[in-house]
Parts: sequence; structure tokens; C-alpha cells
Amino acid sequence: MIKAFISVIYAALLLMQSSVAFAQEIPATQASTQASTQPSILIFGDSLSAAYGIGEDEGWVTLLAERLKQENSELTVINGSVSGETTTGGRSRLPSLLRRYTPAYVLIELGGNDGLRGLPLALMRENLTEMITLSKTSGATVLIAGMQIPPNYGPRYTEPFYAQYAELAEEFDLYLIPFLIDGIPQQPELMQADGIHPKAEAQSMILDNVWPVLQESISAADLANSAVGDL
Repeated sequence: MIKAFISVIYAALLLMQSSVAFAQEIPATQASTQASTQPSILIFGDSLSAAYGIGEDEGWVTLLAERLKQENSELTVINGSVSGETTTGGRSRLPSLLRRYTPAYVLIELGGNDGLRGLPLALMRENLTEMITLSKTSGATVLIAGMQIPPNYGPRYTEPFYAQYAELAEEFDLYLIPFLIDGIPQQPELMQADGIHPKAEAQSMILDNVWPVLQESISAADLANSAVGDL
């Protein structure tokens, strides 16, 4: 019963969204200059990455930028997330962002809203596949964040829905974050007053779910670049 209730809260978290979009670097700089002089990571998601209901500077994406700075990383962060986004919307927006920023890394965090609307899994997979292909073709290393939907949608839908993320990660050799907000919905005190959105205090937990996977991808890229340099 508790698990089902938590799942319903998570469903509301993704479904009850505004349509406010933003795509900017953190910290703010001239995009054209940054794109040409420093490597960047594009965070491409929905409200979970768009700091919904909290200050933009409190969201996990901003915390990521701060962590990278603390680590003396040259990697800059671009947030291309849109509240309420689906994979179909993401597929249409991604090409222009890839052209504009030429990111070294792309983190795809989409699909939850597809699932909550009961959209065909084949369509979702097609859209994710296209976004992965576009990102890799542009030269980016791709990370993908898994999503989950409530069990009341039935196992014939929820199980293959969740499984798609690991399957795509294996098929395309991606870096997988199993579940972006793992550990948060189970703790009501980490939710906003509306009961459906994570508080600012929970954003560091999201970063903790992302950070080890991002570190792995950066280390692998550095190793590959070193190997090329030694040839």
C-alpha cells in the first residue's frame, strides 16, 4: 500500500507540470564562446531536471555545475530541460541544441511523461533511440536516466517501460543512471508542500545518483583521449 502511494506521488510529480522551458548554461556565459572553448554537458530532461517549484539555483543541475567547479573540472553545464516534456517533444528540440552547443556529454532524462500518458512503448523507444543516435553522431558521450511509473498501469506496461532504459544502455553502450530520483519519493519530508515535488533539500540526493555515473563517463573519456594522444 505504501509503495503504491509513493508511486502515485511520483506519477503526479511528472504529470502535473507547467510548460515553461529553458536552455541555458550554468553559470550563465556566452553560449557561443563556451561551446567553442570548453567541453560541456547537456542535461536534457523534464521537470525533474528543470528545478520545478524551487529556485533555479537550488536545482540538482546547478548543484552539478557547482560540484564540477569544486573538482576543478573544465566541463560546463547546459540545462535544456522542459517541464512536462515527452520523448516526442525532446526529439524535436534536441537537434538545435546539439548544433548550438556541441556538447561533449548528453544526459537524456525523458520518458516519464510518455509512460504516465500511456503512450506506446514502441514510440518512446523510437524517440529515445533517435535522440541517442543524434547525440552520438554529434560526438557526445551519452548518459541515460531511467524512469519508473506506478504499478497500477499494470506489469505488461510498467515492466517493459522500465526495462527499456537498461536495454538501450546495453544496445548503444550508454552510461545508465538506473532511477534518477531513487530514494526520494519514499521520504515525504523531502517533498514540497503540494506533496508532489521534491524540495530543494532533496536535490543533492539526485546529484548523488548522477555523480558516480558521470564521473565514470568522464574518466573513461579521459583515458580514451590519453590513449589517442600516446599513438
